[in-house]
Amino acid sequence: MSSIVADIKIPDSKLAVGAAELLREHGNDLLWNHSHRVFLFGALQGKNAGVKFDSELLYISALFHDLGLTKHYSSPDKRFEVDGANAARSYLQSQGVSAESIQLVWDAVALHTTIGIAQYKEPEVALIYSGVGYDVMGENFDCLTKDVREQVVTAFPRDNFKHKILPAFLEGFKHKPETTFGNIKADVCALLMPGFQRTNFCDCVLHSPWTE
Repeated sequence: MSSIVADIKIPDSKLAVGAAELLREHGNDLLWNHSHRVFLFGALQGKNAGVKFDSELLYISALFHDLGLTKHYSSPDKRFEVDGANAARSYLQSQGVSAESIQLVWDAVALHTTIGIAQYKEPEVALIYSGVGYDVMGENFDCLTKDVREQVVTAFPRDNFKHKILPAFLEGFKHKPETTFGNIKADVCALLMPGFQRTNFCDCVLHSPWTE
């Protein structure tokens, strides 16, 4: 039976359900609820803006966007966003999805924390970025009404999300903090990882092996 939240239908195709089962198996309630809110907040913003998007691909992108934080999908040396994108690609390839759709989902997952770029790409990529920004940081908070927000949060509770998500991020990449160089997750390491030293881009330039 399909589920509708805030007038947005949650995709229930075989492909969508299979992706949801992977999140249920390898994620937890925090990621489950967050990922569904990301889909809904992204879809709602797209609907309000009159943007055409593939709801199924948007949903699958949302389900995979943080799966790179889980032990099952985490690599020893890649950004967690890339791990999640690679997991999505493997799943979609196994289901015979077109290369074009796979690339779209890969980009949506891999770029969901990339400020200044993701919002200018295809609608599905931009809407995942917007959905994440809305749920995590409250970006453009007033673009959705209080009633709509409450419908989404009632269906997929936040449950002290503000204070749980940062430790969850760190848990996903504390074994490879170097992968946060040049991206916003370095802020998580700086806050929660004692002794963490950021890699400095200027030092990389000035101390490169070039003689001049």
